[in-house]
Amino acid sequence: MTAMLQGSLFGTEEAVGLRPLEQARRTELGDGAWIDLLPGWLSGADEVFDRLASDVPWHAERRVMYDRVVSVPRLLSFYEEHDEMPDPCLRDARALLTAHYLDELREPFCTAGLCYYRDGADSVAWHGDTIGRGAREDTMVAILSVGAPRTLLLRPRDPGAGSPVRRSLGHGDLVVMGGSCQRTWEHAIPKTARAVGPRISIQFRPRGVR
Repeated sequence: MTAMLQGSLFGTEEAVGLRPLEQARRTELGDGAWIDLLPGWLSGADEVFDRLASDVPWHAERRVMYDRVVSVPRLLSFYEEHDEMPDPCLRDARALLTAHYLDELREPFCTAGLCYYRDGADSVAWHGDTIGRGAREDTMVAILSVGAPRTLLLRPRDPGAGSPVRRSLGHGDLVVMGGSCQRTWEHAIPKTARAVGPRISIQFRPRGVR
């Protein structure tokens, strides 16, 4: 699986590396939910995108929605706790996230779910990661984005509990959703009619959270 990604205007290449997570900035969303944002956490992200796009065993899924079977509008791949990560930088990212958030999370990040948004027609609908423990416990989901930016939307399940949030994520940006975020807020990547390049998101989660 390959895709064309528009790189730097000047054709410069960055070495692949990760910035200190202490530089992340936290936003309290309300109702016990928060997000940490660190733009450009991963340098050399376009190179990582190219490797993941070509090397990951992507697959399409079909799911039952509203009494009919529909195609999931993105490609997927999932790595269990003891699976080898598809790229060394993802292994390093998971280890750094675990070390940085261990005092709050009290457990390691274990799994990695990958989503491949091929163009603006690919998307993910409003949801929270509430399959498993996320439905009843505070937890964290860390999302690393490589490739072209796409808009991440967040909104409270209770419309009076906070203001909607919009963030553009791509080219190595990191967002961590924590506290009650999966239970009390929803997030989505909407479709867009604009011409956008492909994006891959990598979602790191603790054991038992999907």
